[in-house]
Amino acid sequence: MPKVTFIGAGSAVFARQLITDILAIEGLDQGVFALVDIDGPRLDLARRIAERLVELKGKRWKVEASTDRMDVLSGTDYVINSIEVAGLKNVRFDYDIPMRYGVDQCIGDTIGPGGIFKALRTGPAWLEIVADVQRVAPKAVILNYTNPMSILTLAALRTIDLQVVGLCHSVQGTSRQIAGYLDVPYAEMKWQCAGVNHNAWFTTLERDGEDLYPRLRERARDPEIYEQDPVRFEVMLHLGAFVTESSGHFSEYVPYFRKRPDLVKQYARAGYLGESGFYANNWPRWRRENDESIEMMLRGEKRVPLERSLEYGADIIEALECDRPASIHGNVRNGGAIDNLPDGCVEVECIVDRSGIKPRHFGPLPEQLAALNRAHMAVHELVVEALVERRRSSAKYALMLDPLTAAVCSPAEIDRLFDEMWAAEKDSLEGFA
Repeated sequence: MPKVTFIGAGSAVFARQLITDILAIEGLDQGVFALVDIDGPRLDLARRIAERLVELKGKRWKVEASTDRMDVLSGTDYVINSIEVAGLKNVRFDYDIPMRYGVDQCIGDTIGPGGIFKALRTGPAWLEIVADVQRVAPKAVILNYTNPMSILTLAALRTIDLQVVGLCHSVQGTSRQIAGYLDVPYAEMKWQCAGVNHNAWFTTLERDGEDLYPRLRERARDPEIYEQDPVRFEVMLHLGAFVTESSGHFSEYVPYFRKRPDLVKQYARAGYLGESGFYANNWPRWRRENDESIEMMLRGEKRVPLERSLEYGADIIEALECDRPASIHGNVRNGGAIDNLPDGCVEVECIVDRSGIKPRHFGPLPEQLAALNRAHMAVHELVVEALVERRRSSAKYALMLDPLTAAVCSPAEIDRLFDEMWAAEKDSLEGFA
């Protein structure tokens, strides 16, 4: 009977979906959901929707909830992390301050100034959490869903000995998008994908032994198709492969598309396709609306969705608990999976069975793609160094190397940008006090 502990369960929409997915596992009819969040009202919302989901599925799962993880961690088999540390308080600083220096972010929660400072706010709490898990639940498997994915997952991998995997939905989502652009049945498309999170590359696309890339390049020349994903099509046309993250978010990872206003105008579109400040301007509202949506479900004013999603979390639990092997794409320590990337956090295919989560050997990436990945892995390494050693200077060096920030600013400007963000967010950087 597995015990699944959600840390940061107050992100109730996210917890709701993963609980729904776990309850959909055939034959896994009982267990414990332990919900943890330091925000009492949001924890209560998560508890109520969890209990409602268990009731609707008619399974024998127990729901526990506490604002103190030590109340529920003992005996945990799986820890699912979705914490958010001081996000509402700092989301404007993460966008507005870099923008004054010309660093134009669309999302800004994984890389760049916003992503680095999110890591600095989140990392100390995260490292305390994983240390507690190792001490109290030494057999637990840790599934991390919090961004910045690569940085936080690598920090955990470097500091504890448990199985840790970072999980995203960009690989499974993008592979389906590509099938749509190609107008081919998804089940008939064979593909390989590897790299780092949000920068993983579809190195092969095939159907019945035919290379689908010539067709995808042809489709990219159709304005109706191109406009659905302009940055990713540009990258594919010029660098040879389609990347996993959305056009807007990926445009922050490289120096090509956001370093001048004319380029932003040329390549960015509304919403997730590259709108400036899209996350900062909308996330607080989305958060509020998501909570309101769950309240409506609990009042019976809105249908409670019971469909299993494409998230990998339940696939891992099903494979380990029910001995049904699964293939996922997880963020794990490289250890030679990708030959021409260093020892850091990479996103590769993993086989999951009763024996655990095992990365498959991928081989080398095309060098131009590996080079882009290595640039980010250097940033990840420096931020992890900052978190583990509580070293502010390492975090500043990371921002110096960030591809977009370095394309826009001089070293002296990056120095001032970093110091200004640090001063604005100081109250949320308690781990560096």
